[in-house]
Amino acid sequence: MKSTINSEVIAAAALRLLDGVGLDGLTMRLVAQELGVRAPTLYWHIKNKQELLDAMATLVYAEAAERLQPPGAGTSWQEWIADWARHLRRAMLSHRDGARVLAGTYVNHPAVHRAVELGLGTLRDAGFSLTDAARGIPAVLHYTIGSTIEQQAHTNAAYGDDNPYTPDRLAGIIDAERFPLTAQASADLLGLDEDAGFEHGLRLLVLGLQATGPTPDRP
Repeated sequence: MKSTINSEVIAAAALRLLDGVGLDGLTMRLVAQELGVRAPTLYWHIKNKQELLDAMATLVYAEAAERLQPPGAGTSWQEWIADWARHLRRAMLSHRDGARVLAGTYVNHPAVHRAVELGLGTLRDAGFSLTDAARGIPAVLHYTIGSTIEQQAHTNAAYGDDNPYTPDRLAGIIDAERFPLTAQASADLLGLDEDAGFEHGLRLLVLGLQATGPTPDRP
């Protein structure tokens, strides 16, 4: 068993554990138990929990990135970059606290580099400068990660039966007489329809990117 241990194997084991214990409960000791080795064995390959998170994030990101293909005939750059965001969101949602794993971590994998290259090339082909493309892509992906963090927080198992984000609980929390608009819009404000809220925000980001891109008056 020990001879098969490497950073990718360790990260995959950690992702398997994540659904059960969550990010806050994940430890190197638990990962070692999952792999049937002693914790010091892991430190030959991963120095600390931050490196573990980096390795986990790389696997999740690579899972999303490997599905990407260059835009097909008739596919606009807007559709393509929106699909990239959706791939990443689905990959994060497939793991408990998956978005928190990706937030602030360092990912370095050929599949990720290929996805970035495809994104830059797609926007360059659409007429964006390399600088605008390199700034626009992270804006969309950072929104995707942040939005998914919020979504997963709303369903956090740590709340148990006292989750304040359930519609029934919200109805009793907001004073509808003092704050009628807030009470009426509470479900949308808190993104309780996660898919619709995500798509709305994604559309805003893509339209903003489009507004700053090449136009007949902005070469």
